Amino acid sequence: MDVLGALNLLDAAQYFSKMGMFPVFDLAYYIVSILYLKYEPGSVEVSRRSPAASWLCAMLYCFGSYILADILLGGCPIDYFQYNSHIILASAVWYLVFYCPLNLFYKCVAFLPVKLVLVALKEVVRTRKIAAGVHHAHHAYHHGLFIMVIIGYVKGSGVALVSNFEQLLRGVWKPETNEILNMSFPTKASLYGAILFTLQEASWLPVSKSTLICLFTLFMATSKVFMTARHSHGSPFALIESWVCHLLFGSPLGEGEEDHHGAPAPVAPAAPPSPAKTKEELSEGTRKRKSKKAE
Repeated sequence: MDVLGALNLLDAAQYFSKMGMFPVFDLAYYIVSILYLKYEPGSVEVSRRSPAASWLCAMLYCFGSYILADILLGGCPIDYFQYNSHIILASAVWYLVFYCPLNLFYKCVAFLPVKLVLVALKEVVRTRKIAAGVHHAHHAYHHGLFIMVIIGYVKGSGVALVSNFEQLLRGVWKPETNEILNMSFPTKASLYGAILFTLQEASWLPVSKSTLICLFTLFMATSKVFMTARHSHGSPFALIESWVCHLLFGSPLGEGEEDHHGAPAPVAPAAPPSPAKTKEELSEGTRKRKSKKAE
C-alpha cells in the first residue's frame, strides 16, 4: 500500500506539473497583480487622467518578468505581446478593476476569502515561471548556473525588479523602494526557488522537477495565504536570514541585540535643574516684601 500511495503521489505531482495555466491560473495572476497596482498611491488618479499610462503599468505588473528576462537573454522585450489571448485577458481585468461601475468587480475580488483563493492560484503561476525560466536559461547556457538562477529569479519576481520604471510611468520617483535594497518575501522566495530549480536542472538535487514544483508551490501558496490573511509583510525566512547574515557578514541579529552589542549612543548631558527654593526661603522672601510695603 505504501508503494502504491507513493506512486499515486508521484503521478499527482507529474500531472500537476504539466497542468495548463491558461486561463484559470493566469486569470488569477492578472487579477491579483492589478489589485496590487490599484493599491499603489495615485494609481486611481492616473487611471482617470491617463488611461494609456495606467494600462502600460498594468501590463508591466502582469508581464514585467517576461520583458526583463527577454532583455537579459538578448531577445525582443515585447516578444510576449504576440500572445493576443493573454494580453486581451489582462486588459479586460485591468478595465474591470479600475472602471467597473460601482467598483463591483474590485469589491468582489478584494473580498478576503476570494482574494485568498486568487493569491494561492497566483503562486502556482509564480512557481511555474521560475521553473520555466531556469529551464529556458539552461538551454541557452548549458553550464551557466548563475545565469539560470538570475533568469529564474527574474521570472519569479515579476514587476518588483522594474518597479522604479513602473513608478515613473505613474509620475512617481521613489528610489528608496528599490526591490534589491528592500527585498519582499516573494522576491526572496523567487531567488531561493531559482537556486533550487537550478540545482535540480544540474542534477545536483536528487528530486524530480515535478516533485520540486509541487512542493515549492505548496510552500509558496501556504505562506502567501497565511500572510495575506494576517495582513502581514514579514517573511518566514527572517529568523534564518538573521542568523546567517550575522555569522557571515556581521549583521546585527535584531534591534534589541544591536543596542546590546553595539556601542551605546552618546547621550546629551541633561541641563542641571534650577535649584528649587525651600519653604524657609519662600517665607523669608514673603516677610521682606510685606515689610517693604509697610514702610
